[in-house]
Amino acid sequence: MTSLAVANPGSLIQSVDWVAIAPPLIAAVAALAVLLTDLFLPERHKKWLGRLTAAGLALALIALLPLTGSSPRATFCVQNVAGGSDTPGVTGSAVGGCSYVADHFALVFQLLALGGALIAALLSMHTVESERLPRGEYWFLLLSSATGAALLPASRDLATMVIALEVASLPAFALVALRRDGRGAEAAFKFFVSSVTATAVMLLGVGFVYAASGSLHLAAVAQGLEHAPGQLRPLAEAGAVLTLVGFAFKVAAVPFHFWVPDTYTGAPLPVAGYLSVVGKAAGLSGLALATTIAFRPYAHTWGLVLAVLAAVTMTAGNVGALRQRFDTRYSAVRLLAWSSVGQAGYLLVPLAAAGYAPGGVDPLGATAAYALIYGVVNLGAFGVVAAVGRRAGTSVDDFRGLFARNRWTALALAFFLLCLAGLPPGVIGLFGKVVVFRAAVDAGLGWLAVVMAVNVVVALFYYLRWTARLFAPATGDEALPEGAAGHRLPVSLTATLGLTASAAVVLSVAPQLVLQVAGGSLF
Repeated sequence: MTSLAVANPGSLIQSVDWVAIAPPLIAAVAALAVLLTDLFLPERHKKWLGRLTAAGLALALIALLPLTGSSPRATFCVQNVAGGSDTPGVTGSAVGGCSYVADHFALVFQLLALGGALIAALLSMHTVESERLPRGEYWFLLLSSATGAALLPASRDLATMVIALEVASLPAFALVALRRDGRGAEAAFKFFVSSVTATAVMLLGVGFVYAASGSLHLAAVAQGLEHAPGQLRPLAEAGAVLTLVGFAFKVAAVPFHFWVPDTYTGAPLPVAGYLSVVGKAAGLSGLALATTIAFRPYAHTWGLVLAVLAAVTMTAGNVGALRQRFDTRYSAVRLLAWSSVGQAGYLLVPLAAAGYAPGGVDPLGATAAYALIYGVVNLGAFGVVAAVGRRAGTSVDDFRGLFARNRWTALALAFFLLCLAGLPPGVIGLFGKVVVFRAAVDAGLGWLAVVMAVNVVVALFYYLRWTARLFAPATGDEALPEGAAGHRLPVSLTATLGLTASAAVVLSVAPQLVLQVAGGSLF
């Protein structure tokens, strides 16, 4: 049971808990500030827009601090609903008519969304200048998308969740299209068409769920579905399935993954990294909320569906990565794209386990912990690809002999790849996979744990193959010593690599910090 600090739940005119909504609100205000500043700022000073963006995201992260260590805070409440809870993994009587709840689950995913957006902003500063992207539009769109990604984990009604998902997605379409080389428009079109189709299906599902339950608030939906008349049960079940499609698309779960490789290669590199972490975090949080709260009466049904989806997704992602040729243009980005599909399968395992977990056990802590680990190391890997792409290309073969010309960048990428593979010294990656593996075993999903173990072994091949190229002998121009002309990294790229590498090393030394942040009690 949990206690919620609620702002006047029974009144139509109520006060707003500004502290609770501060993180996404600050990101939204920063987006408007960037948009207005861009109108009046001279062209020669517009590089300050990137710094304003980073400052806004940093302030949004700081706004999370007053919400930690206290009871969950709720606002935009309209009624009291017994028999449900707005907090994932919590049962009992609580306020079910609130549209926004800042509980521990929401804070963890807001940390991931805003922190990932901040790292993507640092990674973007050099890219925006070197590729001559429209600066005002770029930073406004990034902040707008981050606002939606931060709002979604705290949303507790289906309408707010759909709006938050679209606020996170629509600016992302434009971000992908900002690269003016022909590939950007094609990538954005594929992303847009597939996403709009998934959203349409999702809205149809929400309509069915509302018709069957009589409410859009998640806890009230669960109560309505549990007591729905027999003739409405098929409608409710169809609505639940259709609603989950939109979130499955954002997570890039099979068969909604086909847009990922082409979109990542056509987008500016920082945008690809942003989509792989922040976009996936938004979809994952929505999927967790919809299943564990709204569709709790169908737990064993969606638990089995998500288990099958997790197995197929991790297998398709790793097989797709294995099939990539290392000597083609953008092969590094495509490899990371297929890798992100495989990682999405691992992220779905604890959600599937939540459908089978006994009362009082919350496997969602494993999802949050793995999402945090994945976010840090994957953005770090994209950062190294961006750094190498400044002078060479973005094929995997362009990384051959990287250690000879820039040993620290090579060591950073090797560490990130080992973390993704789950091999020492990337202890944090191994720790994350063990946490997810244990969630499946504890829920009685032994077959899923076996599939995951096989996929982890399969993924070792392409991660280690890429790592080996970093230390292969280099000849000719590739053998230029570190610090030679063209090898000095911009400050923003150095900050990105330093921040992500430091976080990965610290978490590998003290992996228990991840569980403390994620709130999981798995060991």
